[in-house]
Amino acid sequence: MSEKTESLAGVVYECVRCGTKVNADELAKLPEIKCICGYRVLKKTRPPVVKQLKAV
Repeated sequence: MSEKTESLAGVVYECVRCGTKVNADELAKLPEIKCICGYRVLKKTRPPVVKQLKAV
């Protein structure tokens, strides 16, 4: 169960309305999933590193 918690700690969500970024662990502390602006729609942001694959 700790592995799942550690993997969620790196997830960052972004508010669709105002663009505020929030970590998953900060969202877990709140009683309801909501941005500071009051909007409830959040999207998961992609990591800045792009995976590079070698052509076969």
